[in-house]
Amino acid sequence: MKPRVSVITIGVDNLKESLHFYRDGLGFPTNGIVGEEFDHGAVAFFDLQLGLKLAIWNRKDIAHETKVDVHSPSPTEFTLGHNVNSKAEVDMVMDKAKNAGALITDPAHDTFWGGYSGHFQDPDGHLWEIVWNPEWDEVE
Repeated sequence: MKPRVSVITIGVDNLKESLHFYRDGLGFPTNGIVGEEFDHGAVAFFDLQLGLKLAIWNRKDIAHETKVDVHSPSPTEFTLGHNVNSKAEVDMVMDKAKNAGALITDPAHDTFWGGYSGHFQDPDGHLWEIVWNPEWDEVE
């Protein structure tokens, strides 16, 4: 299999609340909720970068589609990393997330490996890391 991730879909409890958080709070571009005319089809897509989208879809609808029961997830199952170009940009994104209603779990700080990062949870508990890595090329 050739590695090629084009969509990251995360399960949410309230599609409209999550749409508001990502679109209005964080400023992610989207056409809003689509597929409402289909049973279990309502979803919202956000353009992240060329060739990659974030989708939010109701957990119950993911369960229906995948034939997997909904269980209480742990927020530590995965994190979504958002790399930026400076410490100041980490602080700016963390502030934006907090103002949008995110729970700051790990305020921005210097890391042991020489970078700068912080973590927050979205309204559904998904963990995001906002990070500046001095070893990486500038992020577009």
